[in-house]
Amino acid sequence: MRKPVTLVALSLVLNVSLAAQSHLGHETPTPKTPAAQQTARPGTSPAQKYFSDVELVNQDGVPMRLYSDLLKGHTVAIIPFFTTCTNVCPPMNATMSKLQSELGDRVGKDIYLISISVDPVTDTPERLRAYGDKFKAKAGWYLLGGKKENVDAALYKLGMYVENKNDHSTVMVIGNEATGLWKKAFALAKPSELVTVIQSVADDKVDGSAHQ
Repeated sequence: MRKPVTLVALSLVLNVSLAAQSHLGHETPTPKTPAAQQTARPGTSPAQKYFSDVELVNQDGVPMRLYSDLLKGHTVAIIPFFTTCTNVCPPMNATMSKLQSELGDRVGKDIYLISISVDPVTDTPERLRAYGDKFKAKAGWYLLGGKKENVDAALYKLGMYVENKNDHSTVMVIGNEATGLWKKAFALAKPSELVTVIQSVADDKVDGSAHQ
C-alpha cells in the first residue's frame, strides 16, 4: 500500500526543479510571501499548509485560491509561460490544447490544466483571455496571473519560480492532491505520452491499486 506523501516529502518533490533553475551554482531566490499566507489556519491539511490559499486570477478575471479552488480534489497539469514569449511558450500551450482535446470530458471535472504566467504584471486577465482564445482554451483550462507577489509565491511552491521570465522551465508538474502523487514531465513531449502520464496520476488511488 502506497501512502500519500507527507508535507516534507511533498516539499522535496516539488522543489527538485529549483536546483535545475539555479544559475552557476547560485540558489534560486525566495520570493516575498504574501502576509495573508504566512500563517496556516488550525486543522488545515498538510498539502494546504504547504501550498496555501494564495489568491491568483484566471483569464476571466475570477479570483482562484491555489489550494482550495485549483488543487483540492483534482489532478492538475501545470506549466509556466508568459504571453509575450515567442519560443517555447506557444508550442507548450499548443500541447496543452491537444491535451484538452485528448483528455475530453475529464478536463474541468477531475483534471485541471493550468498555465501560470511568470510575467503577471504584463499578463492581465484580458491578455490571458486573448492568449487562451488562440489555443481554444475551454472550461477546466486556467490561464493564471494576479498580484505579482501572489503569483511568485505560487510559482515558488510549485518549483517554477524564476527571477527572469525568460529563464522559466519547460517542465510540466502533474499532481493528484488527493493521493499525494506528483510527477514531472517534459512539457514539449508528445501529447500522447503526456496524456498517459496525466491519466496515470489522475487514476492513482491511495491504496496503490491504480496506475503507478
